[in-house]
Amino acid sequence: MILPLSIVLLLAAFWAWTPDLDRAELLARYQRSAADQVQVDGATLHVRDDGPRDAPALLFVHGFGASLHSWEAWAQDLARDFRVLRVDLPGHGLSPPDPRDDYTDARSLQLLLGWLDQLGLPQVSVIGHSMGGRIAWTMAARHPERVQRLVLVAPDGFASPGYFEYGKAPEVSSMLKLMQVALPRPLLAMSLAPAYADRAAMTDERVTRYHDLLRAPGARAALLQRMRQTVLTDPVPLLKTIRAPTLLLWGEQDAMIPPANADDYLRAISGSTLVRLPALGHLPQEEDAARSLQPVREFLRP
Repeated sequence: MILPLSIVLLLAAFWAWTPDLDRAELLARYQRSAADQVQVDGATLHVRDDGPRDAPALLFVHGFGASLHSWEAWAQDLARDFRVLRVDLPGHGLSPPDPRDDYTDARSLQLLLGWLDQLGLPQVSVIGHSMGGRIAWTMAARHPERVQRLVLVAPDGFASPGYFEYGKAPEVSSMLKLMQVALPRPLLAMSLAPAYADRAAMTDERVTRYHDLLRAPGARAALLQRMRQTVLTDPVPLLKTIRAPTLLLWGEQDAMIPPANADDYLRAISGSTLVRLPALGHLPQEEDAARSLQPVREFLRP
């Protein structure tokens, strides 16, 4: 029996349709404590604060579409010796969309610094991945008095021909817009796969977590807004002002942000050092937490 085309299209649409999940359900599944929801400058942020309160503090900033859970293995290890601060940026993880609908880097910095002020922390070391790396190095450049040390894991910031151009927001394609209503799990898994050199590291648990949190109420619309509001400028002038000791960490098989970009950062940030990670991709903190954390621990050692 051959189904009519209209029925086939209807079945395909039904398969692809991906509604938001209930926030209470997501909180029950992924939130550790109700105390991990804090108010900062009108926004609600999901945070985690681990380790000794009197130890040197580390602030972790995740990448686009990720959450504070991406740092879990690193955080558990480092919390033995450091105060480990993690945060979901608005519209990511368990942080609701920003009521101001402002997803610029300037707003992200305002919220991060506001949270640190609430905690009474005038200075921290900052660890950022991908988009979070761009926010981290911007903090080090614009607020040098707040950043003690800087760790950049495959940071974003330089133009990508055909996608991110200086002075121009990227075009949000129709396919990306469709993500707001259709994000089947197999499709998400296909988009995540290039982030791992070893696909075995892309476990079912990780794919499920990414998929669930992208289905938080308003999360997909917020991600698209963040893209529309991201306008890159040549980062070199800002990078040259960074004085915090800086470690660059890059998977040699990163298929998301070219490892060759590391040389641009080395030239721009005075005294920075680079550790290349063989056989790892864009998410070394997930793919091989122990191996990727070793140079970070050595760098952070007093």
